[in-house]
Amino acid sequence: MRNTIRLIPLLIVLLAGCATVTNPVTGQREVTVMDERSEIAEGKKAHEEVLQEYGVYANPRVQAYVNDLGQRLAKQSHRRNLEWHFTVLDSPEVNAFALPGGYVYVTRGLLAYMESEADLAGVIGHEIGHVSARHGAQRATRQQTAGLGVLAATLLGAVLEAKGVGGATDIAGTLSQGVAAGYIASYSRDQETQADQLGAEYLARNNYDPKNMIDVIRVLKSQEQYAADAARAEGRAAPAGGGWLASHPSNDKRLQDIARFAAQYKGKYGDEGRTRFLQAIDGMTFGESREQGVTRGRNFYHEPFGIALTAPPGWRVQNSSEAVLLANGAGDAGLIVQVAPPKAGGTPEDIVRNLKLEQGRTERLTLGGFAAIHFAGVVRNRQGQAQAVEATVAAGPAKRNFLLLYGARDAPSLQRARAQLREAEASFRALAPADAAAARPWMLKTVPYPRGGFAELARRSPLVGNAEAQLRLLNGVYAGGELPAGQPAKIVE
Repeated sequence: MRNTIRLIPLLIVLLAGCATVTNPVTGQREVTVMDERSEIAEGKKAHEEVLQEYGVYANPRVQAYVNDLGQRLAKQSHRRNLEWHFTVLDSPEVNAFALPGGYVYVTRGLLAYMESEADLAGVIGHEIGHVSARHGAQRATRQQTAGLGVLAATLLGAVLEAKGVGGATDIAGTLSQGVAAGYIASYSRDQETQADQLGAEYLARNNYDPKNMIDVIRVLKSQEQYAADAARAEGRAAPAGGGWLASHPSNDKRLQDIARFAAQYKGKYGDEGRTRFLQAIDGMTFGESREQGVTRGRNFYHEPFGIALTAPPGWRVQNSSEAVLLANGAGDAGLIVQVAPPKAGGTPEDIVRNLKLEQGRTERLTLGGFAAIHFAGVVRNRQGQAQAVEATVAAGPAKRNFLLLYGARDAPSLQRARAQLREAEASFRALAPADAAAARPWMLKTVPYPRGGFAELARRSPLVGNAEAQLRLLNGVYAGGELPAGQPAKIVE
């Protein structure tokens, strides 16, 4: 009883900041902490954070194409009065999401796996549906009135707690845990169903067959199947689902619901826009970009930074926007390589000095012709807690300094991997001419489908592993089948 009494003043304060608005989709009145003006203002703030986190894909033609499609869909939505923004993010992840106030994002990774303009319209229409029905504002209101958080925190990031890098084994889990994370995997099942229903409606209003939303789910489910098959072939556990499909549940009931929504519309629809879509994405970057650095087998090349690294045999490279990880096969140890921020110090000596090592030891060495300092000891975090650390700081091209951090699940794992960690560290080098040639990002191109099928296309592809399976996935026939001879097919060059 005592706790309940104490909550009453808090709830009064929280609810005092609420307003009552009419939901544009349902026509019902709802209490909210975010009226339309607040939606727009907070969405604009979060938009800047999204751009900083992901980066905008620097291709005006692709940006214009997606924006034009999005604007046409938005004009047929329940909130055509908003100033809508549609942005292609420079990420190979297969993802799409929206922020309150009319901000919708798709990644170039998602574009690569769509088969037509109508497919892409299905994804964008679904995200417009979330904004139209004020799902972000509803979520913020539920959290605010429950006393679970601050509105700004809900909107500006920090909604999903980033997975800590346990040593170096889980750096991939820290990807995309910023601003967008609050809207990825944040909606209720009812909200997802409503967004599906609105997406189908917006497709029909724009003369696209709503059944394309079913095709989108099937394409993305093939991605999950491919990831599971590839892991099985390598003796690994199937990865947890990620990206748009994981954040938008796609079980059998959902597919049945979408089919039911689509069946409500009996119009005669135009073509799916496959030719227009393929022309728009022809030449688009595929996989990692120049700005992110590229992984080629056990090698990592970063042309803007002018560096290269090679993982030891049996190790793998994992690249993220924050760091690159060279991890061992067991996944219990690895080397994390990051650019040291300028404020950390101008030289390796300055950086080590500023760390204020306790019980530390240092060793001067040379990596790829660059001066470096290896150190091990204890440092204290902002809370004053002692943490053991072992790393090397190396000077690099263009007066940048790089931190090469040793990480492991525990002390025995670190000791077992020490020789290979040293080998990985010793591979740090300036980008040589041969490296620069290998650092060229891959591009998506379209060619007439040959009589030799995907086997013929795979022979000319730079894709590693099962190239034929990857090309089938890229062209929407992973489960089987062939394209008609001469029909445009997507390849990677």
